[in-house]
Amino acid sequence: MKKLAIYSLTFLLALLTLTAGAWLFPQQEIVLTIREGVPAISLALPPFSYEASATQAREAADTIHQVLSDDLRYSRVFTLVPREHLNYIRPLNPKEIFFKDWESIQTRILVVGEISHSQNRIIFEVKVYDVKSERMILGKRYQAEPDVYRLVAHRVADELMKLYGEKPFFTSKIVFVSNRDGNDELYMMDYDGANQTRLTFNKWRDYMPAWSPDQRAIVFTSYRAGNPDLYLLYPYEGKLIAVSTRGTNFSGAFSPDGKKLAFCSTRDGNSEIYVANADGSNVRRITFNSAIDTAPSWSPTGREIAFTSDRTGTPQIYLMDAEGGNVRKVSFGGNYLDAPAWSPDGERIAFVSRVDNFFDLYILNLKTNKITKLTETSARNESPSWSPDGRHLIFSSNMSGSIQIYSIDYDGSNLRRLTSQGENKLANWTN
Repeated sequence: MKKLAIYSLTFLLALLTLTAGAWLFPQQEIVLTIREGVPAISLALPPFSYEASATQAREAADTIHQVLSDDLRYSRVFTLVPREHLNYIRPLNPKEIFFKDWESIQTRILVVGEISHSQNRIIFEVKVYDVKSERMILGKRYQAEPDVYRLVAHRVADELMKLYGEKPFFTSKIVFVSNRDGNDELYMMDYDGANQTRLTFNKWRDYMPAWSPDQRAIVFTSYRAGNPDLYLLYPYEGKLIAVSTRGTNFSGAFSPDGKKLAFCSTRDGNSEIYVANADGSNVRRITFNSAIDTAPSWSPTGREIAFTSDRTGTPQIYLMDAEGGNVRKVSFGGNYLDAPAWSPDGERIAFVSRVDNFFDLYILNLKTNKITKLTETSARNESPSWSPDGRHLIFSSNMSGSIQIYSIDYDGSNLRRLTSQGENKLANWTN
C-alpha cells in the first residue's frame, strides 16, 4: 500500500473528486483560439548539392534537408516556399545566386547547403542569405558521421531561430516515463520523437521526471529504495543522487536558474510544497494548510510558483510568491483542475480539467483572465509541458487507445503523436 501511495496528483485527489458536476467558469471568459498575428518569414530551402559519386553525401543531403524542412515547418516562425515554385526560376547555382529570381517567388530568406565527403564523414556547409539585401547573413560548416545527421539539421534550425531573436529548441530533449520494457522507467527523446533512449534500469518504478534548465540533470520520483523518494539523475555523467527521502516525495521542479528545487512531500504528515537547494539541502516548507497542496510550477522569473490545492473543496489552480506568501486562487469553478504548467513568456498557465469525466487541456491567460480549451477529445489528456519557445506543448493521452505522448501547438493545431511503443506518459520538455 505504501508503494502505491502516490503516483501523481490523481493519486492524491481522485478520492476527493469522484463525483463530477457541471463545469463552469462564472468569473472567467472562455475563448476558443489564440492568434499570434505576426506573418511567418518566407524561406526557400532548395535541395542541397552534393558529390554525385558519393552515396554517403547523397544520404546526408536527403536526411539533413528533410529534418531541417520539418523543423522549420514546425517552428511557426518560418513558412517554406513550396518546392514546386522552384520550377519557375533557373536552377540554383551556389556559386552565383540570382536574387531577383528568388524574390520573384516571394522568398525573403534563402538557405543553401552543400555536402562533400571526407573519409567516413561528411562536410556540410550551409549559407543563409537575405534575398532583398542580397547578402549572406549566416554561414556554418559541420563535420558529421551518419548517426548525427539529424542533429546537424536541428542545429541549423536553432541557428535560424536565434538569427531572428527566437528561442531555439530543436536540439532540446524531452524526458518521459515508459513501460515498453516491462517496468516504468525514464526515457528521453528528441523534440520530434526521434532517438528514444532509456535512461534508468531498475526493477522499481520511476515517475514524474523534470529537466534542469541546462539539461544536465533530471529530478524524479523513484521507489528504488522501497519508498517514493526524490532523486537527481545526471544522464550524461551516469550519476544518481537522492535529494529527499522523508515521507512521500513527488512533483520535483527546478527553478529557472537551476539553483532551487520545488517539490511536494508528506514528511510533515500532509502533502505540502517545499523548496530546497538543487542538491536537496536547506529544505523549507512554504505551504501550511490541512488541504492537499501539490504540482508546483515556477514562473519564468523564479519569483512565483503555481500549484494545485483542494483547500476550497475541489482542486483549483493557485499562485504564490516563491517564499510561500501572497497565495491567491486564479481559477474559479470546475471540480477538478490539475497540473499547472507556466509558459516561458510568463503570461499563460496550461492546466488539466475534468469535464463530464473527460480530461482536457486548457490555457489560462494571466493578463486577460481568459481561458482557452486546447484539446477536445473523448480521451484523458494530461501532464502538459511547454516547449522552450512557448509555441508548442506536449502531453499524454489515451486518444489512440493506449497512453502515448503527443505534441500540439498553443492554439490547438498541429497535433502530433511522438511515441508508440508501450505506454508513455509524464513527459517534460525543458525550458
